[in-house]
Parts: sequence; structure tokens; C-alpha cells
Amino acid sequence: MERKNNEKDRVVMSEINVTPLVDVMLVLLIIFMVTAPILKQGLDIDLPKTKGSELPKQDRITVIIKKDGTIYLNDHKVTIKQMKKKLEVISKRNPTLFLKADRKISYGEVVKVMAEIREAGIEKIGLVTEPLLIKE
Repeated sequence: MERKNNEKDRVVMSEINVTPLVDVMLVLLIIFMVTAPILKQGLDIDLPKTKGSELPKQDRITVIIKKDGTIYLNDHKVTIKQMKKKLEVISKRNPTLFLKADRKISYGEVVKVMAEIREAGIEKIGLVTEPLLIKE
């Protein structure tokens, strides 16, 4: 008889305990906050700002000149001679290239790299800039 009395005294709890859910969400929030800055990869260059629209995302060959004069071909550090050799091979397949140069680098350095790119057989060079934010 005792068992029946104990079973009758039990009350079914119909509330949902949200404490574990909140704990999990806070942990996920912290993880995303810590990993978000790491996800931004690339080279630190200060592009000049101009009016214009953004280029569509696609596979493209990019030469980057940082303010200290180092040259990168698609995020791989190269010398100007290595860049020219690689571009000679690439120019037969893809004659278009995009050039990103830090705004603090001298004009002469940019022209020197552009001349090497042209000698490698690439005729179409696009200069990449950042959009100019106009305050209205």
C-alpha cells in the first residue's frame, strides 16, 4: 500500500528548465567571439579609397605589394623574379591580373612591379582599391 501512496504524492513537473540552454548559448557566444577575429585572414595593406562598385568574387590572380615593399602572389611571398617566372606560365592560361598596392608605397615601386607583370605576358592589370565612403 505504501507504494501507491508514494506514487499518488508525486507531481508531474510541466516546466522546462532553461538554465542548461542558457549555459550552452553563453559558451557558444564566447567561442564565436574568440574565433571571429581569427577567421579574417589575409595581408594587412592599406588600399587607396575611390568611388566605384565592388568586383564580383571569383578565382583571380592577385599581386599584393605591402608598404615595406614585399610582394605576394595570391598570398604567397615571392621575389620579383619568382613572380615574373610564375606569371609567365600563368599568362598563357589567364591574361588578367589584379594588383593591390598599399597607398604608402612609392609610385615607382608600383610601376616597377607593373612593368615586370607586363613583361611576363599579362596585358590586363586591374588596380584594386577600397570603396570611398561618402558621408551624406
